[in-house]
Amino acid sequence: MSQSVGATASAQAFEVLGAVMAKKQLNQEAQMTNLLVESAMQTSAAAQSPSPVGNLGMNIDIKV
Repeated sequence: MSQSVGATASAQAFEVLGAVMAKKQLNQEAQMTNLLVESAMQTSAAAQSPSPVGNLGMNIDIKV
């Protein structure tokens, strides 16, 4: 009987270990996703067109 109890405890320990490892992997994937989103936001902010300097380009001449 002690062998079956030991085998059951061992199987449960492996299940817990698997769950812990899966949780760690999900946390790492979430961190990588956050870093990817942050870098994409920084890239899009840097790629925006610059604002005009002075009044250059502020007036539009329309002739009919």
